[in-house]
Amino acid sequence: MYVLLVASAFNSLTQRVHAELRDHGHRVAVELALPHVSLADAVRRHDPDLVLAPMLKSAIPEEVWSSRTCLIVHPGPVGDRGPSSLDRAVQEQAVRWGVTVLQAGAEMDAGDVWASAECPVPPVGKSDLYRGEIADAALRAVLLAVERFASGTHVPAPQDPAAARTRPYLRQEGRRIDWEADSTERVLRTLRAADSQPGVRDELLGAEWFLHGGHPEDRLRGRPGELLATRAGAVCRATADGAVWIPELRARRTPGGPVPVKLPATVALGARLPALRERPAPLHVNPGRRTWTDIGYREEGQTGFLSFAFPGGAMSTERCQRLLEAYRTACARPTSVLVLGGGRDFFSNGIHLGVIEAAEDPAAESWANINAMDDLVEAVLTTTDRLVVAALGGNAAAGGAMLALAADEVWCRSGAVLNPHYRLMGLHGSEYWTYTLPRRVGAGVAARLTTEALPLSADAAVRLGLADRTLACSPQAFAVETARLAAQLAALPATQSRISAKKELRERDEAARPLAAYREAELALMRRTFFDPAAPYHALRRAFVRKETPAATPEHLVRPAPDRHVPAAAARPGAVTGLAAHDGAPGPAPC
Repeated sequence: MYVLLVASAFNSLTQRVHAELRDHGHRVAVELALPHVSLADAVRRHDPDLVLAPMLKSAIPEEVWSSRTCLIVHPGPVGDRGPSSLDRAVQEQAVRWGVTVLQAGAEMDAGDVWASAECPVPPVGKSDLYRGEIADAALRAVLLAVERFASGTHVPAPQDPAAARTRPYLRQEGRRIDWEADSTERVLRTLRAADSQPGVRDELLGAEWFLHGGHPEDRLRGRPGELLATRAGAVCRATADGAVWIPELRARRTPGGPVPVKLPATVALGARLPALRERPAPLHVNPGRRTWTDIGYREEGQTGFLSFAFPGGAMSTERCQRLLEAYRTACARPTSVLVLGGGRDFFSNGIHLGVIEAAEDPAAESWANINAMDDLVEAVLTTTDRLVVAALGGNAAAGGAMLALAADEVWCRSGAVLNPHYRLMGLHGSEYWTYTLPRRVGAGVAARLTTEALPLSADAAVRLGLADRTLACSPQAFAVETARLAAQLAALPATQSRISAKKELRERDEAARPLAAYREAELALMRRTFFDPAAPYHALRRAFVRKETPAATPEHLVRPAPDRHVPAAAARPGAVTGLAAHDGAPGPAPC
């Protein structure tokens, strides 16, 4: 079928629906619901078989839904209605939640139900939950609804008005934190329910801020509301019975001013920040502790696990440098397999565009950031004494996707979405992608991926050779499943011979063309862009971080995208085979 996705933004869920519908053989296009563009005219131009709205903040016009079937993805169970469903689920500690695919009509969220799916609600932030369990449930419901629609025989079920519950938008008044009275657990629920948008409005150091993210701290104590310490860009703030770490802040917008950028808390506060003790993030955290760290390391037998979790997957210069230091520490340990990542949310989205935009000299910070990313990728590429596995529990894009490709194997949770391109930010890209991407998928597919600039599902990435295996498990189970498979890999008799073969291949590749040559060529183009004030990158970066409304839907999304994912057979000459070839499990790993 030809499916037109209508969305307020091409966000993570819309990208995943786009990718997985293509995997199922559908032609897919996107139209953004923009305030100055007629959605009815756009739908008439496309004339799709089905209109599907994965994330829509405005109503579909009556002239559209009255003339063709339009399905809405609502992030709440059947009967739940209102624009803040997921916020309330997190804030009210729901144990289970759901997603409903319903037909658009005159009343919001009241249409006939085509499909629904339930999911658990772990104690994580709203955005993490949305990209994880909610997205998994949404895809189950969407694919079922599309299948039912295609059958031509299914009759959707009307909702029971008596069972419906409509609740209004959750405004800041309903998100207020009383630092003198609220417990740590209540503060955490409030912060997590507003992450990453809209944040929790609060007063701090004489100014109004929006607080983003929250993590418990079990040892630091102080007067409620007081700032106690800093750690890796976050601030620790005392609650009525403990303390929480707040990683990011966003200033309140001034009338007529630009939309402020969400930044690491210490960067946002700048000169306002009092002299606080920096509590370095512990690399090794005891299992019983409740504290926050964005980088961690542990070992199980011959396997090392270097985890990292940066808000939004953004890796600033400072974060890259700290992760590189931790990587070198991990490489000094006597392990044969090193797992990089393995968390449930974002793997990496590359350089930190927010920190760059807020920098006094964005060009210079862009340059510093890309070089720090390259240093990290180079360290992974030149690790020849062990196998490195990139474990993607969540999405990866741009330089973050290329960081994963530096590893010997790439394992993706089945719900991960990859965007291995830079074009939409007006960049050529670096991170040695001109070496790693063609060797995995071939020059032709590499050129197509970087020019088409479309999202890929984990399954499509495996078919193309971009990834080595998918793990069909929940976000919460990904770390455990990764550890199980990594232990198997470390125990294989063939692993040591693979390490030897890897070293020999790196030496041959270095002799053919040094890594330094790839880096020099890539960075020459990046430098030209960074330091050219007229380069589109600067306006595109600004529009991205300040959430500016685009003038039109990008052309690459408007064009119908067919399923063109074909295997890249023998794309990597001399490459070693993945674990699936050894353990008799060629398909997704169950869990």
